[in-house]
Amino acid sequence: MSTAIRVPQQERSIEKKNKIIQAGYELFSEVGYYGTNTAEIAKRAGVSTGIVYGYFEDKRDILICVLEIYIDKVYEPLAHIVERADKPINLHKLALSVIDKTIELHEQNAKLHNTLHSLATTDEAVNAQFISLENKITEQMSKQLVKIGVKSDCITEKVHLAMNIVQSYAHETVFDSHSYIDYAKMKEIVCNILVELFR
Repeated sequence: MSTAIRVPQQERSIEKKNKIIQAGYELFSEVGYYGTNTAEIAKRAGVSTGIVYGYFEDKRDILICVLEIYIDKVYEPLAHIVERADKPINLHKLALSVIDKTIELHEQNAKLHNTLHSLATTDEAVNAQFISLENKITEQMSKQLVKIGVKSDCITEKVHLAMNIVQSYAHETVFDSHSYIDYAKMKEIVCNILVELFR
């Protein structure tokens, strides 16, 4: 498209752009990135396709903005669990809550999650957003755990490692589902690893 991309200034224009981003998020989550086109995003947002191209170069440009919503939807529920943890901290209970919520988030965002992971290997902007998500969760969770009274050395490194372990388990349960794996037992193993990590 040769039309210049506008940066919305007025409240009404900002609201239109946000509706387009939200519509993109919903459709990418429901039918996947490749199963969605710009016309469908425009229809869901209640605007014309021309308006969409006034704010975005293409569907991928919308996806980059959608990533910000995705980051918040993944991070905020996990942060909420840690912030509201009962005192004194029961590491086993906290670990189980984080594991369960991570699985739930993967189930809710399965189509979008798969798309983002596949694009992250070839698209620098998508990969940068994933790294941003990882950094945000690591840094904020580390601070929050200290704030609620978890005393452990190398806490940032441990949080980063714990994230990878929990993510791996969530991927196993939501996307892989190997018939030879007892996922209840695996969940308990993951939980025990996390407890030992932060003990």
